[in-house]
Amino acid sequence: MSITITLPDGFQFLGASFVSTVFLLFFQSTLVSKYRKSAGIAYPQVYADKAQVEASKDAIRFNCAQRAHQNTLENLPIVYVTTLLTGLKFPVIAASALGLWTISRVSYTRGYVTGDPAKVCD
Repeated sequence: MSITITLPDGFQFLGASFVSTVFLLFFQSTLVSKYRKSAGIAYPQVYADKAQVEASKDAIRFNCAQRAHQNTLENLPIVYVTTLLTGLKFPVIAASALGLWTISRVSYTRGYVTGDPAKVCD
């Protein structure tokens, strides 16, 4: 007994879109590390506490970078599953949507890391 799986034309584009999320996560973790170091937040502390935030603008930026990164990680499983399922019927649309999502997360992260929530959409 053999099973044959036929993927639609254009399914290979999903690979590039999935790789784009790796670059997104690398970008976000680099920001977290940068602000962790500049704020002097020692491991294993996940977030800067209230006193650290009041003492340093970099501490609030660290908290924001950490939260943006964690929020991306929280959303990735559903984004991946949705992209794969959509890609079985509409691969180019699915790959484009994931690429657009990745670009929007870069923009979101850059705004969020300012420490001013109003700048998230700028």
